Amino acid sequence: MSDYDFDLFVVGAGSGGVRAARVASGYGAKVAIAEESQVGGTCVIRGCVPKKLLVYGAHFAEDFEDASAYGWTLPGEPSFSWKTLISNKDTEINRLNGIYKSLLKGSNVELFESRAVLKDAHTLEVGDKTVTAERILIAVGGTPVMPDIPGIEHAISSNQAFHLEDLPERIAVVGGGYIAVEFAGIFAGLGANVTQFYRGDQILRGFDNDIRNHLAAEIVKKGIDLRLDTNVTAIEKNDDGSLSLTLTGGGHQEVDAIMFATGREPKTHGLGLEQAGVELNDRGAIKTNAGLQTSVPNIYAVGDVRDHVQLTPVAIKEGMSFADTVYGGKPWSMSYQAIPTAVFSQPPVGTVGLSEEEARDKGKDIEIYKSTFKPMRHTLSGRDEKTLMKLVVDKTTDVVLGAHMVGPDAAEIIQGIGIAVRMGATKAQFDQTVAVHPSAAEEFVTMRSPVS
Repeated sequence: MSDYDFDLFVVGAGSGGVRAARVASGYGAKVAIAEESQVGGTCVIRGCVPKKLLVYGAHFAEDFEDASAYGWTLPGEPSFSWKTLISNKDTEINRLNGIYKSLLKGSNVELFESRAVLKDAHTLEVGDKTVTAERILIAVGGTPVMPDIPGIEHAISSNQAFHLEDLPERIAVVGGGYIAVEFAGIFAGLGANVTQFYRGDQILRGFDNDIRNHLAAEIVKKGIDLRLDTNVTAIEKNDDGSLSLTLTGGGHQEVDAIMFATGREPKTHGLGLEQAGVELNDRGAIKTNAGLQTSVPNIYAVGDVRDHVQLTPVAIKEGMSFADTVYGGKPWSMSYQAIPTAVFSQPPVGTVGLSEEEARDKGKDIEIYKSTFKPMRHTLSGRDEKTLMKLVVDKTTDVVLGAHMVGPDAAEIIQGIGIAVRMGATKAQFDQTVAVHPSAAEEFVTMRSPVS
């Protein structure tokens, strides 16, 4: 008989926490999980999933325009209802919340729909109950960071963007990362007048420079007013409800809404981690070793709360690694090399492996293969959009170090390419692969001559 109520208590029912809980329970552990919001976490409830639904919705405007080139005549002028889109999105998110609950129940994981706070290394206060656990896993994820500027109470983050009552006619999006680029495209595609401010010299810092520059040019074509080297320093609400923004350099702009997507931070505040002895870094992230173990041996952490690689599939892999290692007798550690990822901008980005800049910084002698072309669907529509594909190849070993793309279906294409890059495929092996024709993906196996 255990001295504890549970073998494992998971704090946070997002993708990583749910996966860890279910797998651990499958190995015979008595598991509970606590969630103060809807089950599913940031990705399912207020992140990747609802965002992509909005991306789908935003793309219909172009699809309607392009249809005539393919012989279609619409019966009337298309109209859009923000309220309908948000309502249908909420219905789907509620359905997914129910599925996640069912998955936990089917895995014999006890769900506490309350906030959990650590009292010591083995004790948690969950709502009005006190429970004990042999091991605790922290998987609470992250939360948007809002800057400390005058009038910030008038701004929204991506969390609130999913629940706006109406689509703003004029909106400013502040930031240059995944979330900012994606929401700028969503709002613009749905008909809003969008200005995107970014304090840096180019969007998507950390991505390959060719990808960054190409995407910036493409989103400007789609009507987004991209202002680089520019930030918002103050917000003032006008009598008519609009907002007056003060910009670096003294400029001003009038908008109806402003959304900040300037980073996220681990959601560790108020969890009782310090009193349990768990060490945090200067950003409030939980420090762990390679085995996801914190400074307290029986407490572990996975996902964005570690402030490492902030991607949902990474959190899921970490959750599996934890459960397999601790409860399944199958120890393994997450590898963070060559992680494929996508930005659901318009057009989207897909990337895996090293950028050209990273490869050069590592002292690699490299060759660059690059192709820019008009997507086939636009040869009839005439839309001014270009796809970019790029390979970074080690000149000495012929290994493909990185693959990068901007264009339709980039996420779907890069998933398959990611397997090859992860396995260390060579450029010769790419070349030996028969192309799927006609497709955009075939460019990755037909680029013959290096550009540098």
